Amino acid sequence: MCGIFAYLNYRVPRTKKEIFETLVKGLQRLEYRGYDSAGVGVDGPRKNDSGDTGNICLIKKRGKVKALDEELYKNNSTDLETELDTHFGIAHTRWATHGEPNAVNCHPQRSDKTNAFIVIHNGIITNYKELRKYLISKGYEFESETDTEVIPKLIKYVYDHREHDYVSFSTLVESVIQQLEGAFALVFKSVHFPGEAVATRRGSPLLIGVRSKYELSTEQIPIQYPNAGHFLEGVQQRNFRNRVDSTLALHSVSDRKAVEFYFASDASAIIEHTNKVLYLQDDDIAAVAEGKLSLHRMNRCVGDDPVRAIQTLQMELQQIMKGNFKAFMQKEIFEQPESVFNTMRGRICFDSNTVILGGLKDHLKEIKRCRRLILIGCGTSFHAGVATRQILEELTELPVMVELASDFLDRITPVFRDDVCFFISQSGETADTLMALRYCQGRGALTVGVTNTVGSSISRETDCGVHINAGPEIGVASTKAYTSQFVALTMFGLMMSEDRISLQKRRLEIINGLRKLPGLIKEVLTLDENIRSIAEELYQQRSLLVMGRGYNYATCLEGALKIKEITYMHSEGILAGELKHGPLALIDKHMPVIMIIMRDACYTKCHNALQQVTARQGRPIILCCQDDPEITKNAYKTIELPQTVDCLQGIISVIPLQLMSFHLAVLRGYDVDFPRNLAKSVTVE
Repeated sequence: MCGIFAYLNYRVPRTKKEIFETLVKGLQRLEYRGYDSAGVGVDGPRKNDSGDTGNICLIKKRGKVKALDEELYKNNSTDLETELDTHFGIAHTRWATHGEPNAVNCHPQRSDKTNAFIVIHNGIITNYKELRKYLISKGYEFESETDTEVIPKLIKYVYDHREHDYVSFSTLVESVIQQLEGAFALVFKSVHFPGEAVATRRGSPLLIGVRSKYELSTEQIPIQYPNAGHFLEGVQQRNFRNRVDSTLALHSVSDRKAVEFYFASDASAIIEHTNKVLYLQDDDIAAVAEGKLSLHRMNRCVGDDPVRAIQTLQMELQQIMKGNFKAFMQKEIFEQPESVFNTMRGRICFDSNTVILGGLKDHLKEIKRCRRLILIGCGTSFHAGVATRQILEELTELPVMVELASDFLDRITPVFRDDVCFFISQSGETADTLMALRYCQGRGALTVGVTNTVGSSISRETDCGVHINAGPEIGVASTKAYTSQFVALTMFGLMMSEDRISLQKRRLEIINGLRKLPGLIKEVLTLDENIRSIAEELYQQRSLLVMGRGYNYATCLEGALKIKEITYMHSEGILAGELKHGPLALIDKHMPVIMIIMRDACYTKCHNALQQVTARQGRPIILCCQDDPEITKNAYKTIELPQTVDCLQGIISVIPLQLMSFHLAVLRGYDVDFPRNLAKSVTVE
């Protein structure tokens, strides 16, 4: 969802053209998150010769970043070669929540017509109506429908009513965010503080990249804390401080030496510039002034880390490039032999048949004493929980609940101190899953994160966890993250059952299946042309049913979701055991049906469901095991798959459905990587 990118060059001369190119490229790296409009805020011509107050130019455009790029050059064609020694520019891609996609609702949002303060925002402000009403009563006029607009207007209100002639930029931001409820990542720019940047986050991701030809003076940045202050009239009891930052010694990563800073929603926008990054935590306030980066927090809490470390990213630029593929989604489907291998790398010893998940080993005794396991996620991550529930129940001999995060919270589900709660999220920033995490923490449960993103909120806030190591996933429709989550959760079950003598034969069967898994995935990927030919018969249909049961029920749900996401066809995953309880009414010769029938414990039951479909003139497309003549003679079309151990078959059977959804979307003429109305990282409820 909404992408944030900002760039500050301090004593590093850059032309306006170079600055525009950096900002636009940063936004392009974030396009996969989903968006419907884009905008930038940069310095315009100076208002006076003294240089103390400048002019901010806003350029905003509905549609793709390419349209914004063209608009930038129209508006600044006369001075693109102007060189700026120090400059701060901000950029944003918006996914509409409050107000339709248009230039007025696009970010950056501004404080007034002079653009004294501007801000870019990812998240949602839940008390914006209250703040808007208050600011209107003070004479402020609003021009957009967004929740974000209250933020720049509130910071201008604080600036206009400051008690001292001097107040720092970071102090103003501190004062403002104390009034905000909801989730946000924010980056501020102001004419009153030229060449300065302030960024903060609460519940939405934000990181800072640092690049300098000089060695950084430190990679451990201490946190500064302010003194208490007074309350803001008319707004609900939130501490409102006004202090002078000059009383605090700023610890910096540069000493008036040339340095560049990059602010972004995730590392994919930064990695081509630098691999040195700092991940902000909730309520951190990062300020850059005179090339110095400092960090502040409003309150000191027990257990707070007194420093933030600058980390070195291992990601490489080619990991986020499409290469020879038509779309990121296609590339990521074909990366699955490597991604599932990387999930297992260093964790499974196939010689000794042992599994060690380093992030969990210190908590293993506590997990083994628990009452039940609760797997919590949204969308594809929820389906990964459904896919592995049965094998986890078998290997751990514990009850396993799988919950949609939003429903889990709506029900105020009972959680106990001896529960272990898993929070599954590709991005590690999913808003509903994060709120469920905090809900479970408040009830004393042990929390475990299963994420693909190092430094994400879930990976930091959980007690322990597993990084699935699938590599960057750019396509909005998750593919390789799903199969890696599947493998990671299965490995957890194997680790839990290592000392169960009665389960050793089953464990060995699964470990051998995991050893062969990358090769079997490669074999499935060779069926791509066959799957495309089937898609050519289906792409004009309006609806599609996907049926299965047992270990393959989750595959039906996930396959149907992929088809919905990127083809905009109605599709439904149906438990084959429920066929007679309603769905059978949909079956006729015109309704496309995909059935998953593998040689497992549910084979006979699924065969019965197939008979019910064909008896009603249904024309099923069947995913089945190789050399199964009993199934193929009843099928309209077949996709024959290699067989593996039953609990891993879902990894093999989901790949044809991923490919099917991709080909259906291409044939229908849709943008595979950026489906309408959707975003990669859902950071609002």
